Amino acid sequence: MSQRTAVVASRVGLHARPASIFTQAVAASGVDVTIAKPGEEGMDASSILMVMALGAGPGQTVVLEADGPESDRVLDELVVLLETDLDAQ
Repeated sequence: MSQRTAVVASRVGLHARPASIFTQAVAASGVDVTIAKPGEEGMDASSILMVMALGAGPGQTVVLEADGPESDRVLDELVVLLETDLDAQ
């Protein structure tokens, strides 16, 4: 199992637009990814409702986990995405 941490850079946190961009990237990757606040149970990172329910605000650290041969590459790409201000795109 691969794991990465990321700091949410979007000014509104993982709210509608940033969560939509993030979950679309997860779904397009074809890898099952979970997202959680540190110390909490992971939830499906391809679900916009679950990602928004996470309530990750700007500057919040989140933990991404995935398993499989492409997981390291996918998680690295998702970290870059989360650490970008997605409101500006």
